[in-house]
Amino acid sequence: MNIKKLTYDEIVASRPAPEASLAKPRNPIVAIADDIRSLHNIGAIFRTSDGAHIEYLFLCGISGTPPRSEIRKASLGAEDSVPWSYIKDAAPLITDLKARGYQIVALEHTDNSADYRQADYRFPICLIVGNEYNGIQDRLVASADMAVEIPMLGIKQSLNVSVAYGIAVYEILARWRERIIK
Repeated sequence: MNIKKLTYDEIVASRPAPEASLAKPRNPIVAIADDIRSLHNIGAIFRTSDGAHIEYLFLCGISGTPPRSEIRKASLGAEDSVPWSYIKDAAPLITDLKARGYQIVALEHTDNSADYRQADYRFPICLIVGNEYNGIQDRLVASADMAVEIPMLGIKQSLNVSVAYGIAVYEILARWRERIIK
């Protein structure tokens, strides 16, 4: 088998234009990034959110917002293709999303977390990720319908928040795609 790496131009030519991407129906996944300290993590979350074509990204608490060069460095412009807004306090947002039928899922270690690969996801869904050091605020975890975690096999208890977000959101996306293909 002869494998050839695509050039940047070939990759760009195969992607939809930003206007076409914004017009395309989005996947029924919203995300809350609460109290994320690193602007680079925010940028990576934007980039992953674009890749998964999520419905909406909410930046809450101390999370930085565009325009910032540190965000753009990691997002490569994805903040222009992902619908987003800043909301200071995520708690009322979670209440509103629940009222609108969203399942609220905290990506957090709890006394009742499910393996993210075996969780019973319902759509539409809201995935919450939290602070790099302290995780998701206790009051937000308490308002979630479910908590999921990524099993760790080494000595560290967690992955970088943007990496964990990517793993979880793509698992959720795979579950959604399984449902719409059936």
